[in-house]
Amino acid sequence: MSDLTDGARGFKTSAIQAQGETVSYKLADIGEGITECEVIQWFVKPGDKVAQFDKICEVASDKATVEITSRYDGVIKKLYYKDNDIALVGKPIVDIELEGESTSPDESESNVPDAASESKTAPEAPIVNTNASADSADKSPVQEGHAAPKDYSVERTNDVVYATPAVRRIARESGIDLRYVAGSGKDGRILKEDVHRFAQGQSDKQSDKQSDKQSDKQSDKQSDKQSVEPAQTEPESSVAFVQANSSGADAATVGDQDRVVSLSPIQRAMFRSMTESLSIPHFRFKDEIEVDALMQARSRINSALKQQALAPAPAQLQAQEAGGVDKMSFMPFFIKAASLALSQYPIFNARVLMEAGAAPQLEYRAAHNIGVAMDTPGGLIVPNIKNVQQKSLVQIAAELRGLVERGKVGALTNGDLRGGTFTLSNVGMIGGTYLSPVIVSSEVCIGAIGRVQRLPRFDGDSDRVVARNVLVTSWSADHRVVDGASMARFATLYKTLLEQPELMLARMR
Repeated sequence: MSDLTDGARGFKTSAIQAQGETVSYKLADIGEGITECEVIQWFVKPGDKVAQFDKICEVASDKATVEITSRYDGVIKKLYYKDNDIALVGKPIVDIELEGESTSPDESESNVPDAASESKTAPEAPIVNTNASADSADKSPVQEGHAAPKDYSVERTNDVVYATPAVRRIARESGIDLRYVAGSGKDGRILKEDVHRFAQGQSDKQSDKQSDKQSDKQSDKQSDKQSVEPAQTEPESSVAFVQANSSGADAATVGDQDRVVSLSPIQRAMFRSMTESLSIPHFRFKDEIEVDALMQARSRINSALKQQALAPAPAQLQAQEAGGVDKMSFMPFFIKAASLALSQYPIFNARVLMEAGAAPQLEYRAAHNIGVAMDTPGGLIVPNIKNVQQKSLVQIAAELRGLVERGKVGALTNGDLRGGTFTLSNVGMIGGTYLSPVIVSSEVCIGAIGRVQRLPRFDGDSDRVVARNVLVTSWSADHRVVDGASMARFATLYKTLLEQPELMLARMR
């Protein structure tokens, strides 16, 4: 992620050649057409010393959250962006004065912007949204460069906060400083529930303060009245009733207000890709698949995996070599069946190449990098499992589990998200039967899987009605290069492989 401003030269060489000078550290091109990233948080501020590989900031691209590290040993002189600003690829994000001979006062001043320009271009430290009043906003400890106040409910060293972009957006919209919030996620990561819990706690505290204040005022009034008219005191219950009603009215008023928010990085990526997808003519195809035999096969595999987990050490080592999977969902079967079908119909693993002034072409791709649409705290993302055609069901299950775990905590890398050739979306885990998935421009087909339903069906050619477990697959193909007959053949083969799992075994290499 870090920018190599001096080409491919080594780390130490570049730093030595520029000792005592200030270099602008740029946001590198991270591929996939990404031109901007959102700055999630800074780990440094002006005046901090950094060494090579020290963390500078965390950014969220259109597809992943990544930490940027320093390439130099030196002192931070300037931050070009605040928290939640959009940083442009190829533009400076921070200035670093490289370690070396001490510079003269004139040279030092020439490398640091004056106060006026600094206030217009970038802050001396990240600006954090807080609930402070307007009177205290100018005295923010972060803006003054001092250490964070010690009355935080949660103390953290150097104020590093771990949270996904979605959680940060919720906190920003609620006016909550995440430095105050205790994280219950892995490694102290702050979750949505933590923000909601903190907001509720703040609301309760505010209510208690208002109640105490009202109670004190009422007490004073009663004392005054008792000295003159002892028999005309107002009951406290009526005061509490009035406070509760007024508090509820205020909350309803605030909650009912319209508001405008910026799209998150993942939403912006979806906006662009789906807008581009509208130029692709979609051919839709839906079919039912009876998965009773698949459910039995999965049950037998899971029983075997469970026995391996309880077996002596040699068998445990075998399980670890296979990925340490102790239970398998249906998704690995769906993914492997897609790969086997792609082997017979490779056009569905291709992509359309369109260059200005040239005739359209098709690129047939050898690797089956099958993407799996995931609903994460940051939004919809599609990481992919590489080279599915070379992997077993257990290996696919292990990689899928890793992607899901990293997706939950926003730890997916660009490598997880790049290079997809075909996509499956298992929306049935949430709900829905008949779907209409949308193709991305780098692929020619996408499949969506609905929920499994137990439905009545005729038993073969007889008139006997039996219960069957049925799911619906919904396909969308690029009708510029894929005809309806090819789509039907591909979907029929996919159906056969899932309805007769032993045929998947026969086709595996």
